[in-house]
Amino acid sequence: MTSTAERTRLETDSIGELAIPADAYWGVHTARALENFPITRRAIANYPDLIRALAFVKLAAARANAELGTISAEKAEIIERVCREIVDGAWHDQFVVGVIQGGAGTSTNMNTNEVIANRGLELLGHGRGEYAHLHPIDDVNRSQSTNDVYPTAIKLAMVFGLQRLLAEHRELERAFLAKGDEFARVLKIGRTQLQDAVPMTLGQEFRGFAHTIAEDHDRLGEVIPWLNEINLGATAIGTGITADARYADAVRRHLVEVTGIEMETAPDLIEATSDAGIFMTASGTLKRAAVKLSKICNDLRLLSSGPQAGLGEINLPARQAGSSIMPGKVNPVIPEVVNQVAFSVIGADATVTAAAEAGQLQLNAFEPVIAHSILQSIAWLTNAERTLRVNCIDGITANESRLAAQVEMSVGVVTALTPYIGYAASATLAHEALLTHASIADLVVQSGLMRREDVERVLAPERLTAPITSAITLPPMPGALPSTE
Repeated sequence: MTSTAERTRLETDSIGELAIPADAYWGVHTARALENFPITRRAIANYPDLIRALAFVKLAAARANAELGTISAEKAEIIERVCREIVDGAWHDQFVVGVIQGGAGTSTNMNTNEVIANRGLELLGHGRGEYAHLHPIDDVNRSQSTNDVYPTAIKLAMVFGLQRLLAEHRELERAFLAKGDEFARVLKIGRTQLQDAVPMTLGQEFRGFAHTIAEDHDRLGEVIPWLNEINLGATAIGTGITADARYADAVRRHLVEVTGIEMETAPDLIEATSDAGIFMTASGTLKRAAVKLSKICNDLRLLSSGPQAGLGEINLPARQAGSSIMPGKVNPVIPEVVNQVAFSVIGADATVTAAAEAGQLQLNAFEPVIAHSILQSIAWLTNAERTLRVNCIDGITANESRLAAQVEMSVGVVTALTPYIGYAASATLAHEALLTHASIADLVVQSGLMRREDVERVLAPERLTAPITSAITLPPMPGALPSTE
């Protein structure tokens, strides 16, 4: 081995020797991966939740191995110390392998083992690469396989990410509810198939958005207990080869203790090692939330369109200049970026589906792309919801004068009059209103079908925007025929 002063050290694996940068905490297995997988140029260092999860798994394994006497207490203690540093954010830059890799995550696991071992050696007063004192595989990876470490870690990382997403989801729900309260008395015209429908309040519309977000909060939360079923102790294919029979329960118990997250060992470790169904469930639920959020953003863009020649019902906060050629133009850039995040989540779900289907026999080799796809979707959705709330929803205002004028001129209000003047008369008046641009209220009064004060009672905002609790009994118009009922 050369000295660190010569800036490289030699490490050996079953293939041969490689020169490793002397200051690197990773080793030969990581170096092989850097040569083999220059695909995305996106290292696992970009996924801090995954790195923290890997460190938690290695910490729990070290404790379990010490408890069972398969490694010394001294080695377990130093492994735990390094893992605590990683959980706290240290050494993440040393996780350099590309997130997309062959080998079902082996390179990620080996990168983790080598960083922990070499940092541990440093703490013990030895040089990096002096694995006789603390070995990446024999010690850090004791009783483990990539095939139980990696899926457990990516599930745990997804739980970490989902917890933040759920918190952001709740904040977004509250933001929409606040706007619902603010706009509770602002009348507007609802629309179906982009055509004028019946009146509602702008508050009702925003409360509908809030309840949509709340539903997806619940659905996303339901995924977490399924992610908490793990296969630690399965080792290579689920038989538990090389692990003490007591190890699976011990490592699960320690993992629960260090993370504070309740987990359980899968009842069939062979099935759990080969099955990727939970990832499809998680991805599909993320897609559902993204699609519904994107629909809301479509609505926000439509409602704010114009502002002069569009709907112009609401005003989104102006965040940046909208054009390099048209002065004064402001675009709905925040909803637009959320739309694009949703498109990405939809595409990621297709990737997860294909990868889950492609698993063969006792292992799914494509969990790296599953991990990348879901972790990216969680992170992007979290960031998108935060910017939507802070930079858009909180600053929305209503164009009340425009909304009032639209309600006044809308033929949709005639629906409320049909119990009193009949469908045929209502349809005739609606057609006349569209041709003449007269208000429905004026036409009803002019036609002699109802008195002005009765029209105003029927068209009161509280009756236009909610189920009626009781019908209004109107006196007969002068000259009307007596009822035969």
